Amino acid sequence: MSAWKNVRMIVYGFLIGTAGISILKSRDAKKAYTHITAAAKRGGDCVMKTFTTMKENCQDINADANDINEKRAKAAREKEIQDAKEVLARAEEEKKEQEAEGSQAQE
Repeated sequence: MSAWKNVRMIVYGFLIGTAGISILKSRDAKKAYTHITAAAKRGGDCVMKTFTTMKENCQDINADANDINEKRAKAAREKEIQDAKEVLARAEEEKKEQEAEGSQAQE
């Protein structure tokens, strides 16, 4: 490339950049930026509303799951207690039977 071609490209870039800045600073461009920014904010509000709804639903699901697990754990504990009572009752019966057999053997 020749030096003049490089200089010409730099000048063209400067002119296009200057024209671009003038266009970007115009009243219509500012109006367009304002509308785009407002639309982006509305979109953000919509996303946050959806996020909040989803978060609330997840919290409800989590609370329900905790309730279910607590009920299951309580039922399991009650069953363990009932089983332990049955084991103790059987042991008492066996002990009484052994005592009765022992007293009959002594007679």
